[in-house]
Amino acid sequence: MLSDSENWREAKARASRENSWFIPEFIDLASKNIALYFLKKDSLTEWANHYKLETRNPDPKIAGIVMAGNIPLVGFHDMLCTFITGHISHIKASSKDEALIKHLTSVLALWNDEINELISFSEMLKGCDAYIATGSNNTAGYFEYYFGKYPNIIRRNRTSVAILSGNETNEELMKLADDVYQYFGRGCRNVTKIYVPAEYDFIPLLTAFKKYNYLADHHKYKNNYDYNLSIHLLNKKIYMSNESLLLVENPSFFSPISQLNYEFYTNMDKLVASLNGRQELQCIVGKNFIPFGQTQTPSLYDYADGRDTLQFLTNL
Repeated sequence: MLSDSENWREAKARASRENSWFIPEFIDLASKNIALYFLKKDSLTEWANHYKLETRNPDPKIAGIVMAGNIPLVGFHDMLCTFITGHISHIKASSKDEALIKHLTSVLALWNDEINELISFSEMLKGCDAYIATGSNNTAGYFEYYFGKYPNIIRRNRTSVAILSGNETNEELMKLADDVYQYFGRGCRNVTKIYVPAEYDFIPLLTAFKKYNYLADHHKYKNNYDYNLSIHLLNKKIYMSNESLLLVENPSFFSPISQLNYEFYTNMDKLVASLNGRQELQCIVGKNFIPFGQTQTPSLYDYADGRDTLQFLTNL
């Protein structure tokens, strides 16, 4: 995944053709983060030892995995969890993100043909012992209907927020831009809302965020920006902009692509208490929380929705 091999370049190019949200920059970012934070031997060994995994699973089960397709290789961690516990993965890859995961699996199979018995792809996931399904709040209802009688992990919409004190350095604001803009803001670990103190000066933030103004040249992102801008203009809603992002006062955790919501706070302790335990939130970014710029570099232990996937699989 860190190589520049011809086959890997072709797989990445195919992924970009099949999903124009997957620009080369973000495919490389996802691949690099998986290689560096998930696939180091020492990290994998410590992870396996933490759960007291056996060298070989004496009673492997079949886990059906429904993968999302919002960011490149977003389902890789679920496949890795299933693989390292010695279970069998039957995967329904998203049509928006199947080129990369299928290519990597084919490479594994070249190295060890046993992989073909452990990982397979299918459009229909029938006869599995357990299910891990990631989707929207709407699809979660369907997943519960089909998979509810089996052991399951069903994930819904999640997003992330940042708490600013007003004393952030320019370097910290530049890193916050990564949390907001990377993957066009389409991941559950992307910051879609910020909390700021009263009388907050937004100019330094909007200026720091200009590092990603080039994303406005991307046709899909620009279409979203233009659409949301026109809505605010028609509704005579106050907004701020740096030509690549709309900054809008809005209480919702979730914001549309190209928009960042903000809300003022007066008491930090009350704000933190109101956010703790909210099921909609994947990450809280800020001082004393996840550091700025690190939302897209999760460790092996950073499970989606806070549900320990590896513990779930070891308990099957």
